[in-house]
Amino acid sequence: MRHRVAHRKLGRTTPHRIALLRNLTTALFERERIRTTLVKAKEVRPFAERLITLARREDDRLHARRLAARDIQDRAVVKKLFDTLGARFAARPGGYTRILRLGPRQGDGAEMALIELVGYEFKSDGKDDKDAKKKPAEKKAAAPKAGKKKAAAKKTAPKKKASAKKSAAKKTARKKD
Repeated sequence: MRHRVAHRKLGRTTPHRIALLRNLTTALFERERIRTTLVKAKEVRPFAERLITLARREDDRLHARRLAARDIQDRAVVKKLFDTLGARFAARPGGYTRILRLGPRQGDGAEMALIELVGYEFKSDGKDDKDAKKKPAEKKAAAPKAGKKKAAAKKTAPKKKASAKKSAAKKTARKKD
């Protein structure tokens, strides 16, 4: 029976599990959307939401910031949590995160999920856009090169045929002699 057992152990020792939750939460606040296993996402959710609730505090901001800094080691992320995310969720009474199931992972079949902050909008890094712009240009640039190779091949092909005809003629002449 699991009476009064609150959390999943995730196959880790207590310090390792706490470090994992801290790292996942830091990544979540930094990027606002992360991909992880479903079980880890379900464990990160209350951990992250508790920190967002700290960031919403109005009465004792310094103490709340220090409490959050115990779990988030990156100062830039703590600043973002209190300045941006706390203000974003100020009017929201809870439920700051969303878990989206992705299906099984290819390698081991673990159930994967996206955990994201509510109100997150996907912003392209521009890498995909640059690649998309390069591909048509590469095709256009590659097409003339291929045409040049074909033209060069056509120029060399008659020479090969002529030389093949000459060698065939020589062979027939030798046979006649």
